[in-house]
Amino acid sequence: MRRIPVLLVAGFLGAGKTTLLNNLLRTRSGLRIGVVVNDFGSVNIDAMLVAGQVDGAVSLGNGCMCCTVDDDGLDATFEALTAPRAGLDLIVIEASGLAEPRNLIRMVVGSNNSRVEYGGLVYLVDAANHADTRTRHAQIDQHLALADLIVLNKVDLAEADALEGARELARGHNPTAPIIATRDSVVDLELLTDVTPRRPPDTGPRQLGLDELLIESLSDTAEGDHCGHLHHEYQAITFTEPGSMEPRALATFLEQPPAGVFRIKGFVYFDVAGHRRKYVVHTVGNYVSVQAQTWEPGEPRRTELVIIGAGIDEAHVLAVLAGCRASGDVDEQSMLSITRSLR
Repeated sequence: MRRIPVLLVAGFLGAGKTTLLNNLLRTRSGLRIGVVVNDFGSVNIDAMLVAGQVDGAVSLGNGCMCCTVDDDGLDATFEALTAPRAGLDLIVIEASGLAEPRNLIRMVVGSNNSRVEYGGLVYLVDAANHADTRTRHAQIDQHLALADLIVLNKVDLAEADALEGARELARGHNPTAPIIATRDSVVDLELLTDVTPRRPPDTGPRQLGLDELLIESLSDTAEGDHCGHLHHEYQAITFTEPGSMEPRALATFLEQPPAGVFRIKGFVYFDVAGHRRKYVVHTVGNYVSVQAQTWEPGEPRRTELVIIGAGIDEAHVLAVLAGCRASGDVDEQSMLSITRSLR
């Protein structure tokens, strides 16, 4: 069973969180996205996407949905959003007013709902006003340290010195998280989640959804529109190994990924007695989740990992993974470094 990633979006007032939400709903690649906010009145999802509101939920014209929740209602909201009838592929929580990012991370990672998994903390920074924000909100340094992906937004409004200062401060508090510089909160959806919907594609005749109409209208706007520039910093590196991997070395790589890595996904083969199943791995930052599955009949035993992020040193990543190959017999005890992350 594929779990639904829960993506946390945080940042101080004016950083661009609502714009990011709207961009994800516009450029969703056929995915159904659930958005969780405190109050509909404080987060204005594009009017063209809103179809109607019933009992604390908004049904969006593109098949997505939006819910309101308070601090105590998150698990109940997960139950509603992960129901099969909702058919969601991604849940996005807009953190303002709900809780501190640290508490939200704990709530998602510690959730008893087996159908969700932590999808990462995306932290937006107003690059043009970062120094002023930091003066008024010193806790931004702590938030940056927790981030799995840092988005320096409004770079078109920032002076070169201010942008470089914001980048240096972010890197100083978080040495490994990818840092993306953007305008209008444009972040590639493929960086944040898998873009393959969890349902068969609709190939029959139908009316265009409101999000598709909105995209068509945006494509006709003046030069400088950002819709054609979503892949400027996104990287995906594939590693394939036909042999066995060394558990301890690979666990270290998964738990302490190289700088610039946001997500790792794929499956791993260990030639260890009692542990020759297919280990499916999912990581965000240093959060690691592992599932043990059965190999399909005739499926070759191998390792395939996709490393996703921005600003990654590809040669370094592949060299580290090559060093994780098993060079001889692997003792069963070493598998504890992997099985401790089993879900």
